[in-house]
Amino acid sequence: MNWRIIGTLIAKDFSLFFRKKLFAALTIFGLIIYIVLYFVMPNSVSETLKIGLYAPVVPPVFNQLPNEGLEIDIVSSEEALKEAVIDGKYVAGISLPADIMEKFNSKQKPTINLYFTPDVPDEAKDAVVLMIQELAYMQTGQPLSIELSGEILGPDTIGQPIPPRDRLRPLLAVFILMVEMLGLANLIAEEVERGTIQALLVTPMSVKELFIAKGITGTGIAFVQAVLFMVLVGGMNQQPLIVLITLLLGAVLVTGIAFIIGSLSKDFMSVLGWGVLAFILMILPSFIVMFPGVITGWVKVIPSYFLVDTVHRAANFASGWSDLWSNLLILAGFCLAITWIGIMVLRRKFQ
Repeated sequence: MNWRIIGTLIAKDFSLFFRKKLFAALTIFGLIIYIVLYFVMPNSVSETLKIGLYAPVVPPVFNQLPNEGLEIDIVSSEEALKEAVIDGKYVAGISLPADIMEKFNSKQKPTINLYFTPDVPDEAKDAVVLMIQELAYMQTGQPLSIELSGEILGPDTIGQPIPPRDRLRPLLAVFILMVEMLGLANLIAEEVERGTIQALLVTPMSVKELFIAKGITGTGIAFVQAVLFMVLVGGMNQQPLIVLITLLLGAVLVTGIAFIIGSLSKDFMSVLGWGVLAFILMILPSFIVMFPGVITGWVKVIPSYFLVDTVHRAANFASGWSDLWSNLLILAGFCLAITWIGIMVLRRKFQ
């Protein structure tokens, strides 16, 4: 393997990449826009508690709840309540037994089940418990008239509520990676259609050296920008090594996708068409972080889910290797598979 040849190809690709005014502008000004967008987003969370309630019989005292700072939704079943809490739709779930009024009237203590989101702070848990105890007292006129059973659903990522702009970080990181994917795909498509790659292969350069150079170019441009963004917005303050490795894997992933798009495209418009389709698909998992409960578990079939989830949990909850090793392993597997597919289809294209 001739690293001098690889270095020359990398320098050529960098030059051609930034010679394209559209992608040069997206690379430079896009990064600035992402950073500005992050800092104009709210840096605090809403004080309103959104709670799900499953109650075959709703005690009359629930009608006396204050409207300010509290939002309660009635859920059709206990299973639906648990799913909604796991998906992050509610910070807490309350399940009342069907015979709650009968037990109140007979001076017995009904058991009320409480479900919490993994990231709900202790203060919110205490507030929900106190609210239920107060309602029970108002209903019966007696203290300690209920028994509470609490359960944490989902992975335990205890911490403070996440401000909207911190939830936005994984989405913007994926945006940065995907924009660079379009640039590399366009570069590859142009070189294939103009016969540049075929001409290069006539020289002493090997196919392996060609793909190594393209891979380093695409991965390097995407990785450096994503890291720079995360550093500037504070995304590297917790678990920096995990975030770095995740972003590197993400850069490799989009480089593999760029190989596939470049092999399928004949010009800039076809690159844009395939690229937008991949763009939309890859950013979908980010909405789980931005808007919990909007998208369900099927989104885990999309490789970028493991990128977004790992960055979110590492940067916002300081989750460690023991919590995220499976995410990193799956993401690495997707990287290898997609990059291999990209190399195979692109190799067939110019041979």
